Amino acid sequence: MKKNTNIAIMLLITIVLILGSLNFSNTISQQEQTILEQEQTILEQEQTIYLRDQKIRQQEEFQDSFGPFALSLELYRKEIASDIEVNKTVINLSDNLIMEKFVLLSGFYFGINTQYPGSGFIDFHEDNIIVLSSRGVLAFREEINDDKDSFKQIKNNINEFIGLKQFQKKNWFSIKDILIFNNQVFISYTEEIKEDCWNTSIVYGNMDYENIQFKRLFSPKECVHSANNVDKQFNALQSGGKIISLDNNHILFSTGEYRSRYLAQDKQSVNGKLIRINISNNDYEIISMGHRNPQGLYFDKNNNFILETEHGPQGGDEINLININNSLQNEIPNYGWPISSAGEHYGGRSEENTILYEKYPLHNSHSEYGFKDPLKSFVPSIGISEIVKIAPNKYVLGSLKDKSIYFFELSDQKELINLVRVEVFERIRDLKFKNNQLFLFLENTASIGVINLD
Repeated sequence: MKKNTNIAIMLLITIVLILGSLNFSNTISQQEQTILEQEQTILEQEQTIYLRDQKIRQQEEFQDSFGPFALSLELYRKEIASDIEVNKTVINLSDNLIMEKFVLLSGFYFGINTQYPGSGFIDFHEDNIIVLSSRGVLAFREEINDDKDSFKQIKNNINEFIGLKQFQKKNWFSIKDILIFNNQVFISYTEEIKEDCWNTSIVYGNMDYENIQFKRLFSPKECVHSANNVDKQFNALQSGGKIISLDNNHILFSTGEYRSRYLAQDKQSVNGKLIRINISNNDYEIISMGHRNPQGLYFDKNNNFILETEHGPQGGDEINLININNSLQNEIPNYGWPISSAGEHYGGRSEENTILYEKYPLHNSHSEYGFKDPLKSFVPSIGISEIVKIAPNKYVLGSLKDKSIYFFELSDQKELINLVRVEVFERIRDLKFKNNQLFLFLENTASIGVINLD
C-alpha cells in the first residue's frame, strides 16, 4: 500500500512538473510574441519616419531644382492662357468645421515665401470667383462647389509693370493684392522705380473676361533702395499692399516700410502708412501712420471704423482699430512702429542689436509714448494676414506662420473678446467672405479653401 502511495505521489509530481513546464513555455512564448509585436511596431514607426523624412527631402530637392524653372513655366502658362484645372479634397477641422480644398493643378507655380508652389489672391465679380497669382496669372470660374470646371484665364498686361526681370531678383518682389470694385480691377505690386529701388504701387483696368489692359493709378516717386539705404537693411516682404474700397470714389491702401523703419514715423513718406486714394483724380492722403507691414484691412461701414492687421518683428503681430472720422482730421493717428511694439528686433536685445535698439527702442507700451494701443498683440507672432467680417461685431483673420484662422468678437467697448483658433494646416495668404462662406488662398498647396459657416 505504501509502495502504491509513493508511486502515486511520484506520478503527481511528474504531472505538476510537466504542466508547469508547459505553462512556463507558454509564458515565454507569449512574452516572445509580445516582444516580436513591439519590435514590428517599432520597425513600422521607423519606416514611417524614414518615408516622411525622405518625402521632405524630396520636396526640398524638388523646390531647389524646380523653383527657377517654375517661374518660367508660370509665365509661359500665362502667355498661352491655358485653363487651370482643379482637384477637390475635403479636410476636417476643429469646431465641427469642414473645409473643401480646390487644388489649382497648373499656372500657380512660383510663390512669395517659397519658390514652389505659387501664391495667390482672391476676389469676386458678380457670381464669379477671381484668382490672381503672385506673378500675374489672372483667372475666373463660376461658383466653386465642385472640381468639374476649370478656371479660365484672362489675358492681361500686368507683366509690363512687374515682370521676369523683377521676379528673378527675389521671391519677395511680387503682386500683393487684388480688389474688384465698381467694375474695375485694382492690383498692387512691388514696383522697381529705378534700378534696385522699390515702392508699393497700384495699377487698374476695366473688368473684362477676355483681356484687361492695366495702367498706373498710384506710383509714388519715393522708393527704398535694396542696398543703399539708411540702415543697410531691406526686406520687400515688408511692403504692405492691401487694397479695400471705402466709398464710390475712394480706396484704402496699405504700405510697408521695407525694413527702413524710420519711414513709418516720417509724415513726408508714404511708407508704413494707410493711404486714402481718390480713384477719380489720383489724389491721396495719409490717414494713419506708424505701421510696419499691414497685411489685412477691413472697413466696417456699420461701425465706421477700419480694422487693420500687421506683421510685427520677432513677435508683436497686431490688430488695430482706426476710427475713420478721426483719421481724416489734421492729426494723423499714430500706431507706434518702430518706437513701440510688443515684439523684439530679430535676434533680441543682444550686444549686436545695441545700436538698433537705441534708434528703434520697441517700448512694450504704446499709449505711454503717445501712440494708439492695438486691440491685440500676438506674441509669438502668428504671421497675421487678411481680416474679414462674418456677422455683426464678429470677425475672422488668417495667419501664415500659424496656419490657422482666428474667430473673434468686439464688445460694445471695442474690446476684443471670444478669440477662437481653428487650425487649417496651411499658410493663408488671402481670405474673403461671401454667402456665409470663407474663401482662403492656401499657400502650401496653391489651393482655394472653402469653409461653410452655416
